[in-house]
Amino acid sequence: MRVTVSRKAHFNAAHRLYRKDWSDEQNNRVFGKCNNPNFHGHNYELIVSVTGKINPETGYVMDIKDLADIIYEEVESRFDHKNLNLDVVEFQELNPTAENIVVVIWNLIRKRITPENDLEVVLYETPRNFVTYSGK
Repeated sequence: MRVTVSRKAHFNAAHRLYRKDWSDEQNNRVFGKCNNPNFHGHNYELIVSVTGKINPETGYVMDIKDLADIIYEEVESRFDHKNLNLDVVEFQELNPTAENIVVVIWNLIRKRITPENDLEVVLYETPRNFVTYSGK
């Protein structure tokens, strides 16, 4: 039997969608207002889910406190109240789209989750726009 446990978290961050190798016109055409040279921000919501077998000794798939600590250490402390383009090393050369952010977050958390458990990350950029990544 496999069960999924999930933890919600959030962080606030600014970013700019922009490619250095494109003209201003092309960046504006593709990214629109998200290409603001002065950046713009989001109140990101995050749901991290771990799926695995229930440990018969503890009754846990994973201790939710451990998952909360991992999310804080790998994501919240690194991204919260930061400019993703300027302050987060993973986005120095990677456009911080929601799609790229969710993959970066998944990779940061994945290394801290036991290999036999599955990981899925859902990132809400706005209440209506979200992306999901499970490593595939």
